[in-house]
Formats: sequence, structure tokens, C-alpha cells
Amino acid sequence: MFKLAVKLRKLLGGLSLVLVLPAIVLLPATAHADNLRIAVASNFAPMLTQLTAKFEQVSGHTLLLIPGATGQHYAQIVNGAPFDVFLSADSERPTQLETQGQAVSGSRFIYALGKLALWSADPKLVDDEGLILQSSAFQHLAIANPALAPFGLAAQQVLVSMSLWDPLQTRLVLGENITQTLQFVQTGNAELGFIAYSQFLLLDTSQKGSVWAVPTAMHKPIIQQGVILKDSDAARAFVAFLQNDYSRNLIQAAGYDLP
Repeated sequence: MFKLAVKLRKLLGGLSLVLVLPAIVLLPATAHADNLRIAVASNFAPMLTQLTAKFEQVSGHTLLLIPGATGQHYAQIVNGAPFDVFLSADSERPTQLETQGQAVSGSRFIYALGKLALWSADPKLVDDEGLILQSSAFQHLAIANPALAPFGLAAQQVLVSMSLWDPLQTRLVLGENITQTLQFVQTGNAELGFIAYSQFLLLDTSQKGSVWAVPTAMHKPIIQQGVILKDSDAARAFVAFLQNDYSRNLIQAAGYDLP
């Protein structure tokens, strides 16, 4: 240390080291690690779970995932829920939060474009055009609540386009979110249901059953936006991570389209 001080004194022309050395000592050795609370749409929660370990490894930050219906998350945020980032299944709620001053201005971004599927655990029930919906071969059809879940709203739009929304009212089983909708079909409480295509891809081969990948032209685009609620370096690092090539490739492989 004495030799270092002598060299610094010569370089600085004899200036006192009283102010210089403390500045060197106080430099942080490592970046501060934070815990981030992520409110994530139910359909994307399995994908984010896969990405979490990689993000925590490269950033040092920790993620706490809170899955749920987009509408429920929005209500919780408006009422003061302490989330850091909101990954919505639509673009409307993040826009509203930004407009209301409850999200960081300019932080909204599209992380995925959702795809809808009609699925049954019965391998012979669903055809590749969705014509089963026009038949009497089922008693119950599960969809996520259109008022809370964007995938449920998309399902409603598909049924409206097929002139089936009103005729099927007595056979509908509403889930609070897309995960519960999947569970209704898995447990036999509904013979078929509208789920996220990404959920279908995650099913074991023995559970694949039958599926109709719904053409995106039959409903409004499911634009899944994220937004930062509480600004921090950790939150911005997480948002950047979701948009890098590593994450985008995995998201696309999991059954989503990308912007």
C-alpha cells in the first residue's frame, strides 16, 4: 500500500492522498442483488419458470413468480399490490396502468403473442377444424372467464364468429384463469376446453388427446405485454433478459409467436 501511495503521489503531482485513497476503498465490489416480484399471466407462468433459473444465474437477482388471471392482477395492482413487473396476457391493462401513472412510463413491451387451442383429453373428440363445437357430442366446454382472462376473451370471440356463443351458454364452464380451464378438462369436469396452445405442448405424450389449433384470424390478436411497476436496475435487467435472443428462441419454441 505504501509503494502504491508513493506512485500515486508522483502521478498526481504531490496532491494529498487523503481524498484519493478513500475513493478507491469505497468502490463496490459487486452489484446489489434484488428480489423481484413478478405478476405473470397464468398461460406464461410455465415458460417463465423455465427462464427463471437462467436469469437468476446471469444476474444474481431472485424472481418470485405470482401467476394468475390478468384481470385479477390488474385489480390487485390498482389496489397497491407490491409487484415489480407485470407480465399481462393483453396490452390493455399495461396501457391503462401506464396512463394511470401506476407503471413506469415508456417501459411497456411485447414479450409474446398468444395462440389459442381447443383441446380434449379424448384422442377422438376434437377434429382439426373445430366442428365438434357444432355437435351434441359433449356436455361441457371449459373457457377462461372472458372478463378476467384474455385467452377467455379470445375463446368467446371464436364462438361468436361461429355463431355458437349464445347456443352454448348452458354448456360453458368458466375458469378463473387459463390454468383452471386446463384443469377442468384434465379432471373430466369438461370434455373439451379452450386453452393456450403453449399449455398443450407441455402435456405428456400420454395426455395429448386431440387438439384444434385455432386460426388467429378467428379472434383479436392476443398481444401479451409486460410493464415495469417499480423501477429498478433489477427490473430493467429482467425486461432486457426477456427480449434477448436466448429468451425469444425458447418462448417461440414453447408455442408462442413473437412480435
